[in-house]
Amino acid sequence: MSVDDLVVEPPAAARRLLGATLRSGPVAVRIVEVEAYGGDPAGPWPDPASHSGRGRTARNAVMFGPAGFLYVYLSYGMHTCINVTSGPDGTASAVLVRAGEVIDGLGVARGRRPAARSDADLGRGPGNLGTVLGITLDDYGTPLFDPSSPIRLELNGAIDPAQIASGPRVGVSTAADRPWRFWLPSSPAVSTYRRSPRAPLAAAPGAGGRVRRNSRGGAMN
Repeated sequence: MSVDDLVVEPPAAARRLLGATLRSGPVAVRIVEVEAYGGDPAGPWPDPASHSGRGRTARNAVMFGPAGFLYVYLSYGMHTCINVTSGPDGTASAVLVRAGEVIDGLGVARGRRPAARSDADLGRGPGNLGTVLGITLDDYGTPLFDPSSPIRLELNGAIDPAQIASGPRVGVSTAADRPWRFWLPSSPAVSTYRRSPRAPLAAAPGAGGRVRRNSRGGAMN
């Protein structure tokens, strides 16, 4: 199990990250919710909701590099969001880590988020997760599979697909119904789905099939 496991299409990389351990200093989390993002129209996974959807810039350059690096950005100018680059070198894609269960450094994590109502709340949501792990914009581009890195990612055994739920991504106003959000329904740390008010209304389901729903509003794979 190595970085090579992430040199795949965005949804496959996202599923592979579920159950992985992400450690930053004294705090480690088990990843339980992710969202996949593709790249620009010239690539194999065009994605208008992605930061790389309009091409390469200084801000998103790491998304066009090799898999296994940290892409960090600020949401609403205040929340640090953590992404893991994926796909082959030169092709933009990344996976947003939306939630994680704290499995080490619980005392430090509580100190960083004293207002959290429970341990499950500590790393629920991408902004909270960034706070709990103490990750900042200075960590942009960190190699996550380098043993000497201060932030490290360990891919554990792949999760049984039957235990993974999927649904639309949270808060995006374009490609809003693309089912590229994946999570472990068994985890209390998974966030609640919120659709962007700027997104078009969801299309009515087709006549052909029923979709199994779960408590987070998504479909079981």
